[in-house]
Amino acid sequence: MKNIFSLLCFFLLSYSAIAQTSVAQNTMSLETPDPVNLPQDIAIIPEPVTVVKHEGHFTLPANVTIQCPAVPETHQLLVFLQERLSVPTGSYVSTVSNKSGIANIKLSLNDKADPVLGTEGYQLSVTPKHISIKANHAAGLFYGVQSLLQLFPAAIESKELVEGIEWKSPCVEVTDYPRLGWRGLMFDVARHYFTKDEIKQYINAMVRYKYNILHLHLTDDEGWRIEIKGLPKLTEVGAWSVRKVGEFGNFIPPTADEPRNYGGFYTQEDIKELVQYAKERFVNILPEIDVPGHSLAAIASYPELSCTPGAENYKVRSGERIMDWSRGAPPTALVDNTLCPANEKVYTFLDTVITQVAALFPFEYIHMGGDEAPFNFWEKSDAIKTLMQKEGLKDMHQVQGYFEKRVQKIVESKGKKFIGWDEILNGDMSPSAAVMAWRGTKYGIEAAKKQHEVVMSPSTYAYLDYMQADAITEPRVYASLRLSKSYEFEPVPTGVDPKYIKGGQANLWAEQVYNIRQAEYMTWPRGMAIAESVWSPAAKKNWPNFFGRVEQHFKRLDMAETKYAPSVYDPIFKVSRSADRQLQIELSTEVPGLEIYYSFDNSFPDRFYPKYTEKLTPPKDATMLKVITYKGKTPIGRMMNMPIEELNKRAGKK
Repeated sequence: MKNIFSLLCFFLLSYSAIAQTSVAQNTMSLETPDPVNLPQDIAIIPEPVTVVKHEGHFTLPANVTIQCPAVPETHQLLVFLQERLSVPTGSYVSTVSNKSGIANIKLSLNDKADPVLGTEGYQLSVTPKHISIKANHAAGLFYGVQSLLQLFPAAIESKELVEGIEWKSPCVEVTDYPRLGWRGLMFDVARHYFTKDEIKQYINAMVRYKYNILHLHLTDDEGWRIEIKGLPKLTEVGAWSVRKVGEFGNFIPPTADEPRNYGGFYTQEDIKELVQYAKERFVNILPEIDVPGHSLAAIASYPELSCTPGAENYKVRSGERIMDWSRGAPPTALVDNTLCPANEKVYTFLDTVITQVAALFPFEYIHMGGDEAPFNFWEKSDAIKTLMQKEGLKDMHQVQGYFEKRVQKIVESKGKKFIGWDEILNGDMSPSAAVMAWRGTKYGIEAAKKQHEVVMSPSTYAYLDYMQADAITEPRVYASLRLSKSYEFEPVPTGVDPKYIKGGQANLWAEQVYNIRQAEYMTWPRGMAIAESVWSPAAKKNWPNFFGRVEQHFKRLDMAETKYAPSVYDPIFKVSRSADRQLQIELSTEVPGLEIYYSFDNSFPDRFYPKYTEKLTPPKDATMLKVITYKGKTPIGRMMNMPIEELNKRAGKK
């Protein structure tokens, strides 16, 4: 995960504790003067370019015939659509490739390309008698199918037969195409190993919302996850650590006798299988090999890649503290987790790795990290000092720049494009290097002005590892990111030439994400907000409309057995001191229309308890504030137990 220096940590924590109450109000500015408030039976995410609703419904018959062109690219699409229309409904679904008058659902590729639709757009028409989806390419048909399924009842997502449902879709005309070509999710599989099937599960969830790039963070201090032939120790040593459970970053260092059997890796055959699986769903996989920092797993495997004596004693990190961020960025390393820019063996090593990665992943880019490299061990290295003198390098940023330029040449020699985190800008890289801007949109703007291709991925809006609600309910991370804030993401900021903005991406760093269910919980619904930001027209941003659709999608995720966070319903706490230093507690909600009920007597409140209407001062001896939100007569938020001691800490001594 991108650790941010201490001042930024302090700012973000302060902001999350103090300013969150204004989030919902701020996001109201997203409402357009003439919002498109479609009926509740139309809840497509991401919002299409145009939707016109007509009278009537299409009712799915007991026998469904799908007409679809017989091209390889549509095979998996047909399998998927057949399954969705048959398993939950009980309908019999058959397919034909020739033009048939009996087909209820017709998928067709345009004989003459429609320039409006581009490569991923589609036209969807639902009438009382039939459904048609037209596109220039198979990807458009796939996305049209995703929108079509979102018109049917939520139970269409069930993995088993559902009785008593009217399988109807409203009659509509939809024309839709993406705003941006790069619509990515990054999944960190280095901090904790996720199986092939779990990655497929993640892909299946992301394509619902028309994401087309899965960025796999394959290497870090905690694990090397990809087989590299000729370098067996990368997976024999580098893929394994001691299993720890608790708060990552604060674990007690493992003892020598604790077994290193936690982890795993993907064989090259595994990678080929995942690449093919993603391709069938119109997803490209972007591999990331994170260097020169975040490389402890590689160094533990091959200590000669380090500048630092004693590296042969290093072990793959299990979650113990290895960085000191108290002085800001770059961090001070407690162990040297960097590859040595002055060591030619490093470039030979990377050539071997990149050659095999380039052969395994057909996507045009390879991500080579470049973030958060500490300099303190380089500053003490005689080899680095010699390199600086030889190459005329003035400081450690230029040392890293030297490294990045050499790595870029290796990547480009394999016929691939180089992309890295925005720290690579410090190295005066050539414009052919693409930049993934994570520290803020200003770095993306700076890169675009230098004519780099840019993927906007700012932590401010798009870091899915951040806490979604109050810190007492979430694995503690140094910042919060609520759904409404994610929805404010604007990937093409004012003042930048749009031709340099390839798209946008959300990132899920996995230090605190131990399993696939938690990965889903952290991704959804914020992943819906980012999806809409990169697909839908900017002028159609409308927070109330969006959240109304999100609520409908919660039902879909329930049926699909995909976990998500209900954090948006949780109350937001803001604390202050009165003139006589009494604690004052202000409660608010991220979405309108909710009522908050509370207790100070340790019992569990419901809607018959006191309703919050104004700032609260806890009784003198109270130790716990319990709160819950309701929508009408229905409890909708989680029961939250907030210690008074915690609120006093947040209010400070003033």
